[in-house]
Amino acid sequence: MGKLKNSGLIGLGVVAGIAVSLQFSAMAQKNVEPALPLEELRQLADVFGLIKSDYVEPVEDKKLLTEAIAGMVASLDPHSAYLDKKAYAELREGSEGKFVGLGIEIGQSEDGYIRIVSPIEDSPAYRAGIKAGDLITRLDGQSVKGVSLDDNIKRMRGEPGTKVTLTIARQDAPQPLSFTITREEIHQKSVKSKMVEPGYAWLRVSQFQEPTVDDLAAQITALYKQDPNIKGMVLDLRNDPGGVLQGAIGVSAAFLPPNAAVVSTNGQLADSRQVFYGRVDDYSFRSDGDALAKLPAAVKKVPLVVLVNTGSASASEIVAGALQDYKRATIIGTQTFGKGSVQTIRQLTADTAVKLTTARYYTPNGRSIQAKGIVPDLLVDETAEGDGLNGLRMREADLQKHLSNDRDQESAKATPANDEMEEQLRMIALEKTQKPLEFGSKDDFQLQQALNHLKGLPVKLAKPETLVVQAASKPDATAQGGK
Repeated sequence: MGKLKNSGLIGLGVVAGIAVSLQFSAMAQKNVEPALPLEELRQLADVFGLIKSDYVEPVEDKKLLTEAIAGMVASLDPHSAYLDKKAYAELREGSEGKFVGLGIEIGQSEDGYIRIVSPIEDSPAYRAGIKAGDLITRLDGQSVKGVSLDDNIKRMRGEPGTKVTLTIARQDAPQPLSFTITREEIHQKSVKSKMVEPGYAWLRVSQFQEPTVDDLAAQITALYKQDPNIKGMVLDLRNDPGGVLQGAIGVSAAFLPPNAAVVSTNGQLADSRQVFYGRVDDYSFRSDGDALAKLPAAVKKVPLVVLVNTGSASASEIVAGALQDYKRATIIGTQTFGKGSVQTIRQLTADTAVKLTTARYYTPNGRSIQAKGIVPDLLVDETAEGDGLNGLRMREADLQKHLSNDRDQESAKATPANDEMEEQLRMIALEKTQKPLEFGSKDDFQLQQALNHLKGLPVKLAKPETLVVQAASKPDATAQGGK
């Protein structure tokens, strides 16, 4: 079946050198062109002519028209965008799990700098000595403050063999550190795993890319070779920004009954109203086999926990929602980001495209997570002391012009009271003194609670005030075909 091959569902991830990831699905164009609003187009032409004749200095026609297109698309919602040559190339590279850059997973720090989440193993940044928790304060001598994260990512991108100098603030270093790093093509593995305790496996998906299903199958097979009698498994989707839809379907299919409905979509176009199932035609990019066919049968029954947090978005929410609806896994962590929309890539020229929101997606029970997210079965903070900065992250509902949830009333976020603001400031101050969290480590509090749940031991739940804020509707009891 070719319906997943030609356009795109976009994730929200940020890896140095790539800001979004791409999934291909075929959404047919409408056969009838809509009538053009001639009066408004005349106004556009008038403004174009006015700028050309009266602006303080000459402006190129291409710049004016390109910016007009970009502004028109960006006005729709936070995820629709015009992709110029560079952005389009980055998007396509990212879906393949490779890009030219430094090899660092990054995020915005609370004080405007760029926080290193993790250097990618054997990347230029890793070999140079960049560490998790480092703060990038300057790029080639220019401050990163006051510049959007996407623009700073573009500054770190470049051609293979070119260099960029990072100024780094490190917690235990008295003076700023300087690293000159040579850019190269990075091949990023989106899945990793290990046995965290005898009988208990940890499987992390950091982003959904074209190779993700193959990588997941290889990692699960390796885990069962190491221990054929695994007692429980933790699927870690924290800070997973999403990516290719096939990846989400395949990861879900690995744990669900054969051919189970995983996700459905609904939009204006007839081809956007579909149900996707856990079958090879819906999750494979290849025609030469099924990566999941030889998985150990035990993986369908192994007790499973899915870890999520505010940084879990889009494709990762599809997986969490499907496994929750079928009661195949217990979802533990904090409420997810809430991106429940599908973006399609419409190519304009050989080098440019428009990323356009074309549908909402729904869990097997027909739940929309748009601007709401997945509410875990067990709400557990990031640390024993509280949810730290995870609780302060922006979510879909915070974004201007976000799509509404069409199947559930959206609850508006209240402005924090003074005491809540003081608590947030206290958490920020605490975070600055804490060691950056390494997912999968012995210090990973949420992972330890997941293991406790698998062992039947008590789980330390989130504070009561967190439960009041986040505990929204619970999932339906029975999973059905997508609507």
